[in-house]
Amino acid sequence: MAFLKNIPANELPDKELVNLYRTSRNMEVLAVLFQRYMDLLYGVCLKYLKQPETAKDAVMQIFEELVAKLPKHEVENFKSWLYTLAKNYCLMQLRTPKNLKTTEFNADSMQLEEEMHLNGIQLKEENLQKLERCLETLSLEQKKTVELFYLQNKCYKEIAEVTGIEWNKVRSFIQNGRRNLKICMEKGSALPIHERS
Repeated sequence: MAFLKNIPANELPDKELVNLYRTSRNMEVLAVLFQRYMDLLYGVCLKYLKQPETAKDAVMQIFEELVAKLPKHEVENFKSWLYTLAKNYCLMQLRTPKNLKTTEFNADSMQLEEEMHLNGIQLKEENLQKLERCLETLSLEQKKTVELFYLQNKCYKEIAEVTGIEWNKVRSFIQNGRRNLKICMEKGSALPIHERS
């Protein structure tokens, strides 16, 4: 099988074979290219489709797609292009209706989920209110540095510049503030730290 200057096609690089197929539409050239990566294709298909027989069928389907698609695309790296083609083919197979599992609609579970969702929102709201109350229990420096660090995403250096507090003290205020907030949140108490006995 000689295609270019009596060089067997199986010795030509991918790019030359791609160009040769695109100009000649010679199926033997495409077969050489395809066979180089058949194991790769099978591996990709098996990874996504899980069943050996389904994966083998997919490899053959991808070859048929290749016949039509390769002439339409500028392919620089055939191996990675083919890998992407195979992956997309498998993903499309997994999305087809025969692969989608349906479940019976259950109004009771829907209502339960809605209640759980509303309870979750209510709990979040309560926690936010508790956090706001607990923030008020911190010393002025702790409150300011914690708000800048957690709510405004400022780093220690920026906080030091904004507040005029030394970097080491900023770090200490944030750590102590965070610890005091945690204690306050766990106790559910909103008494200022200095008023607790």
